[in-house]
Amino acid sequence: MKKNFLLIAVLSIASSIGYVHAQTDSGHLYTSFDNTKIYYEVKGDGYPIVLLHGFMNTSENMKKNAVYSALVNAGYKVITLDMRGNGKSDKPHNDAAYANDAEAKDVMGLMTILKVKKYDVLGYSRGSIITARLLVLDNRINKAVMGGMGTDFTNPEWPRRIMFYRALSGDTIKELEGVIQHVKEAGLDERALMLQQKYQPSTPKETLMKIQKPVLVICGDKDNDNGNAQELARLFPHATYVQVPGNHGGAQATQEFADAVVKFFNE
Repeated sequence: MKKNFLLIAVLSIASSIGYVHAQTDSGHLYTSFDNTKIYYEVKGDGYPIVLLHGFMNTSENMKKNAVYSALVNAGYKVITLDMRGNGKSDKPHNDAAYANDAEAKDVMGLMTILKVKKYDVLGYSRGSIITARLLVLDNRINKAVMGGMGTDFTNPEWPRRIMFYRALSGDTIKELEGVIQHVKEAGLDERALMLQQKYQPSTPKETLMKIQKPVLVICGDKDNDNGNAQELARLFPHATYVQVPGNHGGAQATQEFADAVVKFFNE
């Protein structure tokens, strides 16, 4: 009885500092800085690359794209995770859980748990917004890819973000009626999604201009959802811009996207 009590106490303490891994069917859960459980998977044994999914998506969506298998086949260690509020990760409903770069802190904490000293990151859509924060906050990053993103996220009062926040808060926004219907039909956590939009970080253009890491900005030729991607690339001192076929939803699934990303990371 005493041994069981001690074991429970040790696990409780370890969990609070983020060092307990819980095995799931195909991956792991780690306890982040505020006790939020984050689901992740690791594939391969090479140099680590983290993949960050977009809004209303999960790591499973990233794994279905050609770029995932291309990176694994190229010999990289590919790390995928469900960002908080999504997929198999916890979906807290309190404001503090999404404020102050919580999602970037989840990634940084995971890299610490995995004892990663240097890594690259690939973000798509909202994942690119978190990638920008990681470029600012984590000096362990070597290279970064920002896919499906223009300059609009640099505006803290981005109208598109506010429109999504209002719609997910219950306001009737005609342009997003289909999105809200999808959220309900798919059983997604509406409040968690709302809080992700409410506290979605912005990174000022002046801050991006100081980043000295190599960055690939890659966007579909029919994707204007989030502003001008070429303009975003011009902000970084060491950026490459690549255009691939497709709209916002389809570009990341193309072989051209995968080829450009692998080439960039291999250089």
